Amino acid sequence: MAALRYRYTGNFMTATVAVVQAGSIAFDTGASVDKAALYIADAASRGARLVLFPEAFLGGYPKGEDFGARVGSRTAEGRDLFARYHAAAVDLQGPETLRLAELARDFAIWLVIGVIERDGGTLYCTVLFFSPEGSLAGRHRKVMPTAMERLIWGYGDASTLPVIDTGFGLTGAVICWENYMPLLRAAMYAKGIQLYCAPTVDDRDQWLPTIRHIALEGRCFVLSACQFVDGLIRGGSAIVDPLGNLLAGPEYSRETILTAEIDLCRIAAGKFDLDVVGHYARPDLFRLEVNEAPQRPVEFKP
Repeated sequence: MAALRYRYTGNFMTATVAVVQAGSIAFDTGASVDKAALYIADAASRGARLVLFPEAFLGGYPKGEDFGARVGSRTAEGRDLFARYHAAAVDLQGPETLRLAELARDFAIWLVIGVIERDGGTLYCTVLFFSPEGSLAGRHRKVMPTAMERLIWGYGDASTLPVIDTGFGLTGAVICWENYMPLLRAAMYAKGIQLYCAPTVDDRDQWLPTIRHIALEGRCFVLSACQFVDGLIRGGSAIVDPLGNLLAGPEYSRETILTAEIDLCRIAAGKFDLDVVGHYARPDLFRLEVNEAPQRPVEFKP
C-alpha cells in the first residue's frame, strides 16, 4: 500500500482531495468503470487521498428522457428504455462494485462515487464509499429524487446517512438537490461532517452559490463533482473551504480533475463564531429528530 499522503499541522491534519468532473458512458457500466479507473490513477498520481466522482457516474443520468410516461399511461418503448437502464445499474455485490473496491485498495485512496444502485426491481441514486483497504465502507441513497427522477428512482431513508472517519476528516455525501433540504444539512452538520461531498448533475449558475453557502453554514469543506457531457451537462465542479472561499473551480468547459489541499484547522477557526449545531443553536426553540431506522415494506418475524 502506498504511504499515507498527509501531514499534521499542530494537532490538525492536511490532505489532498480530488474532484473528478467527467461524464458516464450511457448504458455501458463496464466502460464507465474503465473510465473511472483512469481518473483514479491520475488523481492518485497527484497525491489525492480522497477522490470524488459525480452523481450517477455508474449507471448514468438519463437527462431529457421521459421513459414514455404520461399521467395515466406508459409506452412500450419507455418500458424497454427503463429495462435497459435497470440492466446498466450496479449491484452492491456485483463485479463493478468489487472492481471499485480493488481500485480504492490499489491506489490507497478513499473513493466516493455516485452510482445507480439496483435492488430487486427498484433503482436508487446512491453514493458508495470505498476505503483504502478495499472495503465498501458506506452507502448513501438519495432520500428525495427530484421531479421526474421519482419515476425511475426509489426513495432512500435515514439509515443510509453515514459520516465516515477517513483518518483525515469525517466524510459524508449529500446528492444534488438534497442539498436544498435544510433539515438534511442540519443532520449532517450534527454528525460532525468535515468533508462534505456534493455529487451532482446540477450545472446551473445557482449551484456554485449553493455549495459556497453550505460550506459557510456548516463550516466544512465542500467537494462538488458534476458530470460533464458535451452539449448536455456543462460541469461546474468546485472545492470550497469552510468560509465559503473557492479552493478549486468552477470548471465549465471540459472533463477534468480538480485538487486542493484541505487543512482541518480551518474548520475549528471557522466555528469560532458560527457552529449551527453547537453554540449558535437554540435547542430550546428549534429541534430536529432524525429516524435512522431502516424503512422496510416487509419484515419477517419468527
